[in-house]
Amino acid sequence: MGILSLTKLLADVAPQAIKETDIKTYFGRKIAIDASMCMYQFLIAVRNESGQLTSIDGETTSHLLGTFYRTIRLIENGIKPVYVFDGKPPELKSGELSKRHEKRVEAQKALDKATEAGDAAEMDKFNRRLVKVTKVHSEEAKQLLSLMGVPYIDAPCEAEAQCAAMVKAGKVFATATEDMDALTFGSKVLLRHMTFSEARKMPIQEIHLDRVLEGLNLNQGEKYKNIEAILKNIDKEKYPPPENWNYEGARELFTDPEIMDPDTIELKWSDPDEEGMVKFLCSDKQFNEDRVRNGCKKLLKARSGTTQGRLDGFFTVLSTTPAKRKNDDKKNGPNKRGKVAGGRGRGRAK
Repeated sequence: MGILSLTKLLADVAPQAIKETDIKTYFGRKIAIDASMCMYQFLIAVRNESGQLTSIDGETTSHLLGTFYRTIRLIENGIKPVYVFDGKPPELKSGELSKRHEKRVEAQKALDKATEAGDAAEMDKFNRRLVKVTKVHSEEAKQLLSLMGVPYIDAPCEAEAQCAAMVKAGKVFATATEDMDALTFGSKVLLRHMTFSEARKMPIQEIHLDRVLEGLNLNQGEKYKNIEAILKNIDKEKYPPPENWNYEGARELFTDPEIMDPDTIELKWSDPDEEGMVKFLCSDKQFNEDRVRNGCKKLLKARSGTTQGRLDGFFTVLSTTPAKRKNDDKKNGPNKRGKVAGGRGRGRAK
């Protein structure tokens, strides 16, 4: 659902919490990706003049095209992605979901009006507002990921909460999403623009929760230094709180979300099923076979290259001669050289 203007607030109050990086920075990292957010981006961005890409039968394929190529790009950069899909929405969000439905109804009316008037710009605008990730989109994306050898997780509730739990448990390095809720759920590291940064020529934003809290002078249990205290002291005539405001329940959504125990999750990446992908994408969805097979080759090459790169780095350390190590120790001190090398190895192992 997002937190309005939180990014701007952090940029003003806790700029040290945000840094801009390149996708190559995350070589060797395991990254949990908010799948629904990712597919929504693809449905919005991967389009032609008439709207979303479709097969000859009229079935939407934008989400599959985006998932296929962006996942390949992540793996080519040495990243191990794991996609996390939303489960059932929290009951507390039923009111928000009703509001979204009302907005969609209004957008449909506006689209019909624009279509009747032949206003292409307005038609495109309201078509985008009507984009929604469906269960069919999710199931097709899961099928594609399985064929690509990339793991995915079905969260019992909200994907951002599951991603955050995996980061906290050390299963993955960071949560990749545009939704700032991931920080409120406790994700130690949030990566924004991960799945579209290169396409839009944008750097990846890396946000660290500990630096956010330090900059805001808060701890993870505080929300504006305690909501109860604010309600006791606020000018209710000037700033009236919502009627029947269930802030306790809202807070509990973040402090005790419904998640799968990260310790029970096994993440495994495997080689792609080339023939299976050709059948699914080319026979069923009318993708270009040469491009699909070329994508499979890229996946295999990237998996091999990532492993070889790590082994090369390992053997480079072992092949350092005793005389060179002794010379390095004189220059830097024995602990200094060892600490840097060891620290880098542990960090990249996540």
